[in-house]
Amino acid sequence: MKDLAEHVARTGDVEAAVAAYDAIPTKLCSTGQRVDLEMGKTLLHFMVGDARAARITLSRAQELNEKGGDWDRRNRMQVYEACYRMLSRDFEGTAELLLESVSTYTCYEMFDYKRFVFFTVLSALLTQARPVLKKQVVDSPDVRAVLGELGPLKQLLHSFHECKFDKFMAALVAVHPMILRDRFLRVHASYMVRVLRVRAYRQFLGAYKTVTLEGMSKSFGMGKEFLDKELSACIAGGKLSAKIDKVEGVVEVTRSDAKSALYGDLLKHGDALINKMQRLTRLVNV
Repeated sequence: MKDLAEHVARTGDVEAAVAAYDAIPTKLCSTGQRVDLEMGKTLLHFMVGDARAARITLSRAQELNEKGGDWDRRNRMQVYEACYRMLSRDFEGTAELLLESVSTYTCYEMFDYKRFVFFTVLSALLTQARPVLKKQVVDSPDVRAVLGELGPLKQLLHSFHECKFDKFMAALVAVHPMILRDRFLRVHASYMVRVLRVRAYRQFLGAYKTVTLEGMSKSFGMGKEFLDKELSACIAGGKLSAKIDKVEGVVEVTRSDAKSALYGDLLKHGDALINKMQRLTRLVNV
């Protein structure tokens, strides 16, 4: 019956495949076999991008594995969990799970090792600090073994780490179509590109107190007017702590300490809460 369910799954008929998995009498299965059945259904839900259904079946598999599973199934489920988080745009959680699986990857039913490295490098670039990136990605022999097969991704990683921002921007343009072709990442493509650009701007500005727009535009290999618009949008959105002096043509970096940032965040959320309470009071009085 399990072979039949897997055969139906290969036809692409997800509903029929799930029904075939559900028809298997689990009372006759071992705990490990029941884990496999739930993981098989999770794989089907990932195939059609149904993150909610994948979360339900994956949770069942994780609960069963805690009762009587094994190390291999646990490692594979860690990759499944990372895929769910990737669909949910939790790239920080994705990076942590994938980085833990670099040396123990066996989840080939999901994707091959080259694609696994593709996800690992991108999620790490989006979320991890440079020391972590250096230790767990740039210097990882497992990652380096296949990174050269991923085209511009290697240049994207190394140019970011080495602060060669003009090459980084060129590599980002080349990596963008690769993201758009991927079924897990394509819905997040614009967000990912935007976050990577902001991380590059933040890393560049971290070394300066003031820098000219012209000098920064040369470092990034882009037009001065385009960079001005980009930085203005990032500063207005609170993504960069800086100011632009249009008269002098310079960017002034403003660094706030943790306490000031926490105080500002408290004021922002406090004002929002007070406004909601005032609206609620008016509704009650009416």
